Amino acid sequence: MSAAAHRVVLIPGDSVGPEIADATVLVVEASGARIEWQEALFGMRAMVSYGTPLPQESLETVRRIGIALKGRLLSAPGSAVLNPNVMLRRALGLFAQIRPVRSLPWSRYPDLDLVVVRETTEGEYAGLEHRVVPGVVESIKVVTQAACARIGAFAFEHARASGRKKVTAVHKANIMKLSDGLFLEAVREVARAHSDVAYEEMIVDNAAMRLVLDPYRFDVLVMENFYGDLIADLCAGLAGGIAAARAASLGDGMAVFEAVHGEAPELVGKNRADPLTLLGSAVLMLQHLGEHDAAVRIERAVDRVLRDGKTLTHDLGGTARTVEMAQAIAAAMR
Repeated sequence: MSAAAHRVVLIPGDSVGPEIADATVLVVEASGARIEWQEALFGMRAMVSYGTPLPQESLETVRRIGIALKGRLLSAPGSAVLNPNVMLRRALGLFAQIRPVRSLPWSRYPDLDLVVVRETTEGEYAGLEHRVVPGVVESIKVVTQAACARIGAFAFEHARASGRKKVTAVHKANIMKLSDGLFLEAVREVARAHSDVAYEEMIVDNAAMRLVLDPYRFDVLVMENFYGDLIADLCAGLAGGIAAARAASLGDGMAVFEAVHGEAPELVGKNRADPLTLLGSAVLMLQHLGEHDAAVRIERAVDRVLRDGKTLTHDLGGTARTVEMAQAIAAAMR
C-alpha cells in the first residue's frame, strides 16, 4: 500500500512568486514525494480578491493543515500596513526562523555548513512606530525574557537534534545594555541547561567580520529578529548568493517554508526568475515531512545542474527560463 500524500498549503506569493512556485512544484513532484497541494492567497493578490493581505479563509486553511510552502509576499508601495510576511508569522505564531547555509559550487567557501536561528516575533520588527513631530519618528524595539528564552532553547535543541556542537549568541549588548542584555541573560540561562553544547557570545558587527574572514568557526548562530535578517543574508552571500538561501519559519505545530528573494518587478511574467529561491526551502519542507530520500534526490540534482552550467537562469549566468531550469533539475533525478 502506498503512503498517504502529505497535505501542504501552497502560497504562490506576489511578483515572480507564482512562476517560481510552479517551477518548485514541478521539481517536488518529480522527486517522488507525494504532496497534496491546496492553494491559499496572501499578500497583494489577496488584496485584489479579499481586500486584505491576510484573508481569514486563507489563515484558517494554513492553521488546519499546519504546513505551507510560501512565495514572497509584497505590500503596496508606500503603505503604512505592516509587512505581510511579518503579519503572517505573527498570526500563525511562528517564533523561530531557521536559515541553513550550504555552499553553491562557485562559493568562495566550499563545504560551508552552518545555521542561523532568528527570533521572528519582536525586536525592531514589532512594527511599533509613530511620528513624534514632523520630521521625527520613534520606533520601539520590544524584547521580552519569554521570547528570548524560547528562541535560545530552540537554538540549543536544534543543535542537539542535528548533531551540532556550538551555539553562538549574536548581540549588541555593549550598546543596547537593557534590551540585548536581557537577550543574553535569557540565552545564558538556557545554555547552562545544555552544557553538552558549547556556547559563546559575539557582538553582531564583530560576528559579521568574522563570518567573512572564517565562517567555518561557526555552527549555530542565534539572534534577535533584526540581526537575524541581516546576518542570514550575509551568510547566503558567503555561500554563493541568494540562490543558496532557504528559510523555515516554525511555531508550535506550525511550519511555513519561505522563499528568500527580493521583489524583482523587472522579471514578472518573463519566466526568468531563479527557481532555487524557493526550491531550497521546499527541500527543508521535505525533510520536515520525513521525505528524506526525495530531499536528497533534489539536492543532488540541483548540484548536477549547477555544475553542468548548461541550464541556468540569468542571475546564475545562463539564459534558461525558470521552467527550463526546473525541468533540467527534474530530469537530473531520473
